[in-house]
Amino acid sequence: MSRGRKAYRAGGIAALHLLVFIALWRGTTAADWRAFAMVYPLAAIGVGVAMHRYFAHRAFGTSRVFQFALALMAALSFGNAVHFAGKHRLHHRHSDGEGDVHAPRQGWWQCWFGSLIDCGYSDTRIRHEARRWLAYPELDWLYRHGALPALLVCAILFAIGGFGMMVIGGCLPGVLLLHQSSAVNYFCHCRGRRAFATRDDSRNNAVVALLTYGEGWHNNHHRFPRSARAGLRWWEIDMFYWVICLFEALGLVWEVQRIDDRRLLAAGSAWKPQQGAQP
Repeated sequence: MSRGRKAYRAGGIAALHLLVFIALWRGTTAADWRAFAMVYPLAAIGVGVAMHRYFAHRAFGTSRVFQFALALMAALSFGNAVHFAGKHRLHHRHSDGEGDVHAPRQGWWQCWFGSLIDCGYSDTRIRHEARRWLAYPELDWLYRHGALPALLVCAILFAIGGFGMMVIGGCLPGVLLLHQSSAVNYFCHCRGRRAFATRDDSRNNAVVALLTYGEGWHNNHHRFPRSARAGLRWWEIDMFYWVICLFEALGLVWEVQRIDDRRLLAAGSAWKPQQGAQP
């Protein structure tokens, strides 16, 4: 990646954090937080359900229209669903090894921030991994202009409520989700419990799972990456799976990938089926 692109990404991350700090220091209004309450849930679903479980792992099927809606939700976090899908496929292929750009073994900074500034893969390689999605012109456009939806939302919020609403409603969701995702990348590969024997260092971390709406059941996820449900036991709360179930009930998604007890037991792990549990 060129120095210019690295500087652009580093500057963008720094600017988002600085804007949030300034807005909180100046003081906020109830209207600012109402804007946050509208944008953040959509952006969170965009990261956990859209970017991760759909675009990266195809944990369910959907229509072309709702597929684009999911990609737009992901863009609200200043994320890029198609780019993430390509990068994340490479993460799973090389998890905690030489080719894993955000493995904790490379240090906290690289895992938390460095891989966001320089993903470690060429654009050609990312596009190759994500070629399935780039066949759709609307997703290819969003791949090339990923920040525009979030910037448009920021502009609208600024026009409605000024600086505070723009930052709290438009920028803070992206900042929080950045740290939530990085917490999974770091803590869930070095702190927690291993329910399954996988070839990587993935862990289930209950604290991270609560803070990331189910993404912290990471060892489960690495053992069954296509599963729509990361929290496999009845007590492993997975709000993103609940969202997928809601979308399924509404007819927005289908062919939801689920893992039954027989496959879990065959995985040869510490798994113990729970009475009445329906993974």
